[in-house]
Amino acid sequence: MSLSLVGNFEEATGKWTYSLSGEVDIANAHDLREELENAYRKQAADIEIDASGLRYIDSTGLGTIIGVLGEMRENGHRIMLKDVRDNVKKLLKITNLDKVLC
Repeated sequence: MSLSLVGNFEEATGKWTYSLSGEVDIANAHDLREELENAYRKQAADIEIDASGLRYIDSTGLGTIIGVLGEMRENGHRIMLKDVRDNVKKLLKITNLDKVLC
């Protein structure tokens, strides 16, 4: 399953912005984790993810995002998902992660 994650640090807003598309599952969740952790190490700041192109995410993918978020919260930063598709939004709501990530 394919995953595309493109991002950069926005000096004007002081946060990372990413566009996430495709599918996140056990096969590629480590790529997502590595990218987000590397970005945060370069510049500790909030991360905003445009998830409009995210078609699917499994529990491994959600766990990856929550794992990175846990490290960030220690420093007062957060991860925000925006423009989430209905099927992903439903999963976030079922797991109560909509209150944390949206």
